[in-house]
Amino acid sequence: MKVTELLDEMTEKFAAAGIESPRADAEILLGFVIEATRGEILALAVSGREVTELELESITPLVERRVAREPLQHLTGVAYFRQLELEVGPGVFVPRFETETVVQSAIDFLVEMKNSSPVVVDLATGSGAIALSIATEIPNAKVFAIELSEVALNYTKKNFSKYAPEAVLAQGDLFEAFPELDGLVDLVISNPPYIPNQMVPIYPEVHLHDPALALYGGSDGLDIIRRVEQVARRLLREGGKLVVEHADMQAESCRQVFSNEFWTEITTSQDLAGRDRMVSATKGRG
Repeated sequence: MKVTELLDEMTEKFAAAGIESPRADAEILLGFVIEATRGEILALAVSGREVTELELESITPLVERRVAREPLQHLTGVAYFRQLELEVGPGVFVPRFETETVVQSAIDFLVEMKNSSPVVVDLATGSGAIALSIATEIPNAKVFAIELSEVALNYTKKNFSKYAPEAVLAQGDLFEAFPELDGLVDLVISNPPYIPNQMVPIYPEVHLHDPALALYGGSDGLDIIRRVEQVARRLLREGGKLVVEHADMQAESCRQVFSNEFWTEITTSQDLAGRDRMVSATKGRG
């Protein structure tokens, strides 16, 4: 079998299983098996390269697992996020593309602030995607992150060691995060659990494989966001910024969480698909 034939077969199977990006998944998965980039895979397909028997034996069970909607990132062990290649697997939330927009909003604020050494706290860091993006793209930032799940931290620690060993990573409840930083933080950012408990995510990769701890946020999905608001109120200096991701249908209710005397400039922003994705707010005198 040639590479192009195998890719066509995988793509057909993935499409039939309802996978959104069947060709891309096929190229990435085959590249993982034969240790080639997607560009190299395309070149091999054009050149008529044959798939070896060993390669076919290696990829067949992976194709079956992907058809069963096991996340591609669990099969390869890698999630790509902005400029990062993060180690992920069962027990840690796989970062999504839309969160890259949330990070960009935070980075824009830090750049405009022109602080020589801004202090940033990431609440519920998961794989470390947000914290490490900020640490690598704003290299003078002092980054602190906290994650409750010990299972997730098995991956997070490796990612921090790879990209930002100087950043501070803590295990614990975000509500108790970094009391030593009270009133000193320039930016608090979070992609907390925000799915209502009774709602089942539409993608099997999410509801079957992402940890429930990283998904569900109470009856209306906002319980953890309310806690983030309280923690950010404690941590931020006056004029500091909070950026929180939420579901696209939660914009108005999420703004209401910050409708008190502690916050000003409460703003909803969209992701690249034009969907309401995050709320930002500035710490006032309160």
